[in-house]
Amino acid sequence: MSPRRGGSSRKKGPTKGSGGQGRRKLAGKGPTPKASERTWHKNYRPPTPRKKKPEHTTDAVAGRNPVVEALEAEVPATTLYVSAGITMDDRIRKSVRLAADRGIPVLEATEAQLARLTDNARHQGIALEVPPYKYENGVDLVLELMSDWDNGYRKNPPLVVALDSITDPHNLGAILRSASAFDADAVIIPSRRSVGVNSTVWKTSAGAAARVPVGQVTNLNNALTEYKKAGLFAIGLDGDGEQALPGLPLATEPLCVVVGAEGAGLSRLVSETVDQNVSIPISSELESLNASLAAGITLYEISRLRHKID
Repeated sequence: MSPRRGGSSRKKGPTKGSGGQGRRKLAGKGPTPKASERTWHKNYRPPTPRKKKPEHTTDAVAGRNPVVEALEAEVPATTLYVSAGITMDDRIRKSVRLAADRGIPVLEATEAQLARLTDNARHQGIALEVPPYKYENGVDLVLELMSDWDNGYRKNPPLVVALDSITDPHNLGAILRSASAFDADAVIIPSRRSVGVNSTVWKTSAGAAARVPVGQVTNLNNALTEYKKAGLFAIGLDGDGEQALPGLPLATEPLCVVVGAEGAGLSRLVSETVDQNVSIPISSELESLNASLAAGITLYEISRLRHKID
């Protein structure tokens, strides 16, 4: 049968589809954002940043013997915590008595509280909380020492120990102990990539951290430059240093002794900034000295030369 004249030749019924090619155009874009969420709108409100959890700002000496030693050394402390129901022995009794004599509060604590306070250290049922150390400005501290020397207010020239990225708290504590023993005026540490004064430092220093001020500087190399401008000489301890420590010529001058990091030694910039790199003569069988031991030997030699001790 032929189609009618003037009529359409298309068949009725479903036709071929687009294959979904226009589906994205037809899809909606979701609900309209609130005015406060649209960056271009006058009522836009930026999201409030999440508050960071407060950092742990206290430290603690843990263990029966360490707590007794810390209290005997008069390490600054805020609270003595003792486990509830603990079996009392001579060390616990002595700790409680020493704390009471110094007016330090003694509180009972659960095992969970002690574990949290001591970062899960072996606390043996007792912990001494110590406050954050208050550092002095490392540049201002040294410049004030130099000002006193220049104006005749000091008998001996300033002696400062600077630490180039020391990270072991036992080394810092031992260096503070040597600094106190040999009349150093201050210990200077960088504010980054360096250990600070914590409970281990307090314990290792045997209370010297309370006698020798610790100053912080943002950049040790820049601080050394400021020291030298003020008239302070700087020496760096280096096993390959050309100047030998015995009879050190700069010992009687205002002096800063720079001790390098464990293993790595002095950084390149610091090594180039100091006036002399000084070596300590040792047996060829030993590669190098521990940082704190090298500092102690150096401070002793400086003290010997300053006081003309044979």
